[in-house]
Amino acid sequence: MASEHNEDVKILHSMGYAQELSRRMSGFSNFAISFSIICILSGGINSFAQATSSVGGAGAGIGWIIGCCVSGFFAVAMAQIASAYPTAGGLYHWGSILGNRFTGWITAWLNLLGLITVMGAINIGTAFFFVGTFGSVFNITGTPLQIVLLVAGITVLQAIINHLGIKLTALLTDWSGYLILATTVILVGALLIFAPTHDWSRLWTFTNYSGDAGGNVFPQSDNLTYLFALCLLLPIYTITGYDASAHTSEETVQASRSVPRGIINAVVISSLVGWVMVSAIAIAIPDLAAGAKQGFNVFFWTLTSIMPAWLVTLLYVLILVAQFVCGLATVTSTSRMIFAFTRDGGLPLVSKSVSSVSVRFRTPVVAIWTGAILEILFVWLAQTVSVGGSNIYTITVNATLIFLFLSFTVPIVAGFFAIGTAKWPTMGPWNIGIPLYRVFAVLSVLGMALIIYIAVQPPNSNVLWITLAFLVLAAILWFAFENKRFKGPPIGDAILRRQAEIAAAEARFGTPAE
Repeated sequence: MASEHNEDVKILHSMGYAQELSRRMSGFSNFAISFSIICILSGGINSFAQATSSVGGAGAGIGWIIGCCVSGFFAVAMAQIASAYPTAGGLYHWGSILGNRFTGWITAWLNLLGLITVMGAINIGTAFFFVGTFGSVFNITGTPLQIVLLVAGITVLQAIINHLGIKLTALLTDWSGYLILATTVILVGALLIFAPTHDWSRLWTFTNYSGDAGGNVFPQSDNLTYLFALCLLLPIYTITGYDASAHTSEETVQASRSVPRGIINAVVISSLVGWVMVSAIAIAIPDLAAGAKQGFNVFFWTLTSIMPAWLVTLLYVLILVAQFVCGLATVTSTSRMIFAFTRDGGLPLVSKSVSSVSVRFRTPVVAIWTGAILEILFVWLAQTVSVGGSNIYTITVNATLIFLFLSFTVPIVAGFFAIGTAKWPTMGPWNIGIPLYRVFAVLSVLGMALIIYIAVQPPNSNVLWITLAFLVLAAILWFAFENKRFKGPPIGDAILRRQAEIAAAEARFGTPAE
């Protein structure tokens, strides 16, 4: 164990950084944090209507498979880079090292916005789920203000747990991995046992449920191809967040091997188990036409229609706990990205304390609370521009898709040109080979084009203007200010000059973090 830790620290030092964070995460824990963020019991349930309210059961049976393949293209390419460059805030470093200062800077901002919005989407989904399950008990009807307050309360509790150390967070996400699998088994078994019919043909039958027929989740359209593209929002949004394995690289033992395995295993297992789950939900709906008309309430309607009340309550409790830990793991991922970007001066007008690490807890506590506050502010802003209860959720989901996957795409494309050159001369121990990496890089770019297309379709066309506004603002900031100010991660002689700073930083903790 000591030799593995020393090798990890040596790699980190060679990249110009001190081992300040506590390196306590095992390979399983690294997998579990991504698996917990993906959490099929969160996105797979809260976004399920995006399948049934578009093309019906085929949205789950066929759409899930295709959407997971799209997410898988990104995961494989990112795993290859992560093996070579295992640092906190991985995407930012990849964009800088494989590209240049600008590609690193824009990757960081895209990833930061993606993480803030995905944290918002997860916790909004959890808040809506709570309202749909136990809201009546507490007289909570799910008004926009109530949702914002629920999200704020959930986020603060998640930040407190993260504040207390990676050991506690890893323990909860490890446990959450087992909880997700066990709950899914119970849910699938109950759905199939109590299903009034077992019409397996639903899983490959396309039926137009757009407009009023699908609860107005999507506008009316007679184009089934277009509607099928929209149903891919369900799997692509659900199977994301696996960059958390990269963001916690500096806290993972044998990171160059564990991180890529964590990414791939989280995506593969979530995709397979998730397909079984969404297929079982589609099969168990008593009447597919009536269920589609329920819109985002289709899951609640199905369970309460076919199962005994005690079993429904049990499932609701288990799913809520899994969704909470999903958001908890996202706070971890977001804070590590803020920590990594800030220690290189990436956030202008922000105190260096944001990248400080607590001596007591060995966590970036200021970055944790910064991410939490930004997410709460974003949710409040999303609430002010949304119309109707579910729009606040769909706005955040679609914004997440664009910002997060764009942040994946930039370093992947940079890697396409850098691999095998002086910028990326050596592959990590997890190695699929240069030709195959380039194939997955091209597939990722095509996947990005598809994601942008489906994410900006009505009623979410405002997401397009939000994205364009960000890109214009980013260009202005870069050429007016950041191009002269931002130096990026250390390279060359800058790494050598940092060695004294590294030793001083680690001396604060008495011994290297482990």
